[in-house]
Amino acid sequence: MENLISLLRETVTDWDTYLQLGLIVAAYLVAKIIAASIIGKTRWFREEPAADSRPGMLVLYRMGHMISPVLAIMLLQIGAGLFPLNGETHWLIDAAISIALIFVFLFFVDDFISNSLIARIMLMVGVPLLLLRAVGLLDDLVMVLDAMAIQIGNIRLSMLGISRAVIFGSFIFWLGRISSNTGQELIRSQEKLDFRTREVAAKILEIAIFVVVFLLLLQVMGINLTALAVFGGAVGVGLGFGLQTITSNFISGLIILLDRSLSIGDYVELDDGSAGFVTAMNMRSTTLETFDGKDIIVPNESFVGSTFTNWTRKNKKQRYRVDFSVAYGSDIRELVEIIKAAVATHPQVLSGEDYPIEERPDCEIESFGDSGVNMFVEFWIKDIDDGKNRVGGDLLLIIYETMRDNGFTIPFPQREVRVLNDP
Repeated sequence: MENLISLLRETVTDWDTYLQLGLIVAAYLVAKIIAASIIGKTRWFREEPAADSRPGMLVLYRMGHMISPVLAIMLLQIGAGLFPLNGETHWLIDAAISIALIFVFLFFVDDFISNSLIARIMLMVGVPLLLLRAVGLLDDLVMVLDAMAIQIGNIRLSMLGISRAVIFGSFIFWLGRISSNTGQELIRSQEKLDFRTREVAAKILEIAIFVVVFLLLLQVMGINLTALAVFGGAVGVGLGFGLQTITSNFISGLIILLDRSLSIGDYVELDDGSAGFVTAMNMRSTTLETFDGKDIIVPNESFVGSTFTNWTRKNKKQRYRVDFSVAYGSDIRELVEIIKAAVATHPQVLSGEDYPIEERPDCEIESFGDSGVNMFVEFWIKDIDDGKNRVGGDLLLIIYETMRDNGFTIPFPQREVRVLNDP
């Protein structure tokens, strides 16, 4: 007790204490004023961006909350260097820096971590470590964790190394994922660039960030990259055999983007009959959305090594036909003109003088059937005749009503049965 009282007396009577308190108050006040000025003059930090704003704007807005404590930490570090003290340590300034770090950490978790479980784990781990740093016990904890180690040959595994790999590795992976997603959104939002150029750049960025994150994780784990390079060739050959399918899909994805055989929004039909609109093109696969809302995940190498039909690659206009029959004895020439005019009334059918004659509705005879004349009408539309564009079904109804209203009969199979008496 006497030692504690003596320590408090020395602290109160020491001018270093008051100098540190002055530096701390001045640093926090200056940081608060500068932060308020920066936020007031910068719209990115002051106004919360709309939901449809450019990628990265929300990140800048949330970073505005951390300007004041970050500036306080910088000013305290500068003040500790410019004003040397008679004592051996800047213990009060170190405690103030630790408190500012706690505020930065809390703002970071609250603004950037959306997953509640991950946020709770980070708070349970990060806040106690920062509190230990504030009271000067973090170095002792590091020594204790480093002492808890086992030696396996030339490899030394310590609790400190494992903890550091888990904590910093998780943070590095999270930061890499956020950087990758934000970077890809920024690249894809550049409408001045060609779609394929944007996709190639986004994939290259994703690979580069993955490589950087992997190398940083190796450094955190204490693995010597020089020794790793010696075995790089052998490991590369092993990975080449083990991951050849993934590599093939990745290379195929780059080929698809560069040769312009697929684009987002194209309607594609595969050899096995699967068909759908291209909604996403990833490193490993391409996603096709069918008319009934299902997603078909197709490996990229399927588009390079197999035949597929791209219905809308060069031209969104498609030609279709609808078949029908009319009874023998009908005026076919009159019916042809009536059907062409009726089909042209559909809003999605291309018709009129603005289109070439080969793209306007056309009605022809196909064959003479058992019960009537088999006919068909051809037409063009600017989309796929399915899903929301049920043009074929509408035209069948139009043809039926037109023939009925104009006195034409749709034939049905008829058989004449003769009964012959035995002579």
